[in-house]
Amino acid sequence: MAAKTSRDVVVKGLKVLWVGIKEQPRLFAIGVSGSVLYGLMVIGGAYVVGHIVGEIVVPSVRAGRIDAVALALAAAALLTISLLRIAAVFGRRLGAGYMQYQLQASYRRRVTRRYLQLPLAWHHRHPTGTLLSNANSDVEATWFPVAPLPFAVGTLVMLVVSICSLFFTDWVLAMVGLGIFPALFALNVVYSRRMAPRQARAQQLRGEVSDIAHESFDGALVVKTMGREEAETRRFAVRVDEMRDALISVGRLRGLFDPLLESLPSLGTLTVLLVGSWRLSQGVIDVGDLVSVTFLFTVLAFPVRAIGWVLGELPRSVAGWDRVQLVLNATGEMAYGDRDAVGEAAASLDFADVTFAYEAGQPVLREVTFTVPAGRTVALVGPTGSGKSTIASLAARLVDPTAGVVSVDDLDVRRLTAASLAATIALVPQVPFVFDDTVRANIALDRPGADDATVRDALGLAQALPFVDRLPEGLDTRVGERGASLSGGQRQRLTLARALAGRPRLLVLDDATSAVDPRVEAAILAGLRRADSGTSILVVAYRRATIALADEVVYLEEGRVVGRGTHEALLASVPGYTALVTAYEQADAEREHAHLYDEDADAATVGGQQ
Repeated sequence: MAAKTSRDVVVKGLKVLWVGIKEQPRLFAIGVSGSVLYGLMVIGGAYVVGHIVGEIVVPSVRAGRIDAVALALAAAALLTISLLRIAAVFGRRLGAGYMQYQLQASYRRRVTRRYLQLPLAWHHRHPTGTLLSNANSDVEATWFPVAPLPFAVGTLVMLVVSICSLFFTDWVLAMVGLGIFPALFALNVVYSRRMAPRQARAQQLRGEVSDIAHESFDGALVVKTMGREEAETRRFAVRVDEMRDALISVGRLRGLFDPLLESLPSLGTLTVLLVGSWRLSQGVIDVGDLVSVTFLFTVLAFPVRAIGWVLGELPRSVAGWDRVQLVLNATGEMAYGDRDAVGEAAASLDFADVTFAYEAGQPVLREVTFTVPAGRTVALVGPTGSGKSTIASLAARLVDPTAGVVSVDDLDVRRLTAASLAATIALVPQVPFVFDDTVRANIALDRPGADDATVRDALGLAQALPFVDRLPEGLDTRVGERGASLSGGQRQRLTLARALAGRPRLLVLDDATSAVDPRVEAAILAGLRRADSGTSILVVAYRRATIALADEVVYLEEGRVVGRGTHEALLASVPGYTALVTAYEQADAEREHAHLYDEDADAATVGGQQ
């Protein structure tokens, strides 16, 4: 069973390489041409050396004098062959290297493009470290055998020509070659079969190590504040030790087979000398023939190894290919329509009997129906786990409903083009993400028309302009990785300004102001309401002051709409809403008393850090 599995790995690996050849035929042809030329020059060099020894050196020794003209011609022939070999090596390496890097770049782009096409739910099921490994080390492993591939193909041509030339010289010596060369190939196949599971395991562990490292680094704040440094180090060390052992196993097997692969050509050379001396004594061949064949076996030792390099890397290539294909063949791509949401005025949003489940049979939303009228503000309120963030994701079409329809201006969002959807709806998530770039670049995102005036207007609406102006370089201040130099509230205001700079017709705020002072949040929402009424707002809220600014409140419990109406009406008619809002109000009062959201102090701290 193991042999069959290993044979399948070799066959599948060759199919992967064939995919690469079909995608880069010109570069492959350049590499193989250089390799074939190199092989022919190796064979030609062997017979030229034999001719020089048999026809020039030996007669000169016997005659006691040197034929200068013949020696000069021999030197010229060797020099020509050397120059051609140099050109061949250059062509082979240029074609092979360029082909390898082109394929790696192409598949990295494909994997990344596929990541962007797949829905958010798919990403939630796959660790970030694995995704990074897919786009980096797995792609690299897939096309690693491409570098020696043209050399191996050229070597096969060289072996065929060598056997033919050996038969032309002496059939007995040719039989020696027929014994050595298949033995080399068979040893390489055995090596590949034993290496397959080791390489696959090592590649898997690379992804797992990347997963743990990324999770630990991304959660550095939790690790430090919870005193988990030693525990995380041990957790990481376990996988690192496993990967070390797997790679040692790979190295141990390579250390066992490499000497065998090195010694077989030397054994062939020794056999040729013994058999050739016997044939020479019989007068079947001359000294030149013996020197040519011996020299040929000597110089073939290195090229034949190229076949082993390819076969030895096939298991790793197959492991990488399988992991890359899991991404490229992943299902669930979100298809877009061909309609554009027309108009510049505020857009309306409708949820009609919307049901949604992350896992089949376990809905988190059940027949949700409500409307955000054009130019109005609707607040989503509900206890933790009631489905508020899921509704925000559905509104921005990060996911599609299991049943029911989400519409913008009476048009199903699934019928909109991607560009129209992005221009119409902007989502500001609960956890802000800021690029390691300047404030200006984070807000503008290279969008057409997003000049400094637009950026400053958006910052003003987001109540971010005062602290931005206090930064050392204003709009040109770099904010660090994930906005590390900013406070949580400042990052939230930047992400809000980024959304506003695109002038969306519908703004979805998923608890996007939770880290700012309640007074600042109220100022933000009031500013948005006073803006030119070109934006409708759906806001996930929990503060009473924020909820009171909404034209309507939608109250959720366990994925269902329990109540709709004004804040005052729900207070009077829905006990769950009253209890929840009162609890939020009390928590807000305590936070206000403790001054946990002192944004001015945060801004001063940032200025000092800069």
